[in-house]
Amino acid sequence: MMQRLQKVIAQAGICSRRKAEGLILSGRVSVNGSIITQLGTKVDPSQDHIRVDGKRLRIGRSKVYLLLNKPKGVLCTLSDPQARPKVTDLIKGLSQKIFPVGRLDYQSEGLLLLTNDGDFANTVASAGPHCPKTYVAKVRGNPTKDELKKLSQGMFLNGTPIASCRIECLKEGDNPWFSVTLTEGKNNQIRKMFERISHPVLKLKRVQIGFLRDPHLKPGEYRHLTFREIARFKQLER
Repeated sequence: MMQRLQKVIAQAGICSRRKAEGLILSGRVSVNGSIITQLGTKVDPSQDHIRVDGKRLRIGRSKVYLLLNKPKGVLCTLSDPQARPKVTDLIKGLSQKIFPVGRLDYQSEGLLLLTNDGDFANTVASAGPHCPKTYVAKVRGNPTKDELKKLSQGMFLNGTPIASCRIECLKEGDNPWFSVTLTEGKNNQIRKMFERISHPVLKLKRVQIGFLRDPHLKPGEYRHLTFREIARFKQLER
């Protein structure tokens, strides 16, 4: 059965479909010995020999879906030249290669999905109201109502438009806590937003991905998603 090459790569658990497109465009994928750089190329995974960075693609791996409570000081990458701890280092006894769905920055903590299902990762990580992400943030000082309204209505950061979001005060004080729900995930978005109004984030934790919460997971702990949770994510509107 003929399928798009980027979809086959994603289904093999190498990466998300979007990253698979990048691999193709950069000339890192070959089919039957020929380098492919054209997106949309169709292949038959049961017949064609597909290689990524020279390694044969293995089709038909069992799918893995994990929920991790990422601790502070751990990277959401698969390699690091400084040999700092990575989220995959926390996963023990797993033979399949997995990768994080989206990311949390080094200083942030909270819920993170890991999988080897590229289509699943693309659905969950893609920006949109189908899968909002909720964070709790402790900030320095007390933002005014007008400043919070400015953030919630959307803004420009370094010339890039930032979508509107929902912000609620969870705990008042000299350094209050806020709940922030995003339907768009720009790099370090929440930190940059509060930095813009001169109230930098002191602590940041993701507490919900779409419908999924798990307050019982301690930092560094993880669990497999249930069949029902996997099905709900796969039914999300794109």
